Amino acid sequence: MRTIIELPEAQVEALDALCRREGISRAEAIRRAVAAHVRQERDRGTDPAFGIWKARRVDGLDYQRRARLEWDRSGRR
Repeated sequence: MRTIIELPEAQVEALDALCRREGISRAEAIRRAVAAHVRQERDRGTDPAFGIWKARRVDGLDYQRRARLEWDRSGRR
């Protein structure tokens, strides 16, 4: 697929320097950048709280049950 993009001159200069250093075309550099960005976004996941309990030595479900028992005893819901 072909696409046209506009870049500020500073980005074009930085891109050209990268391409010379890596020995690649602008198109290849942009393909790599897009692939890296897509991979980063995919790996980030959709829920920033995912895995938040993994370092704890407490069972999450047990913790939840105990907390709810405290709420029941206090009369709040």
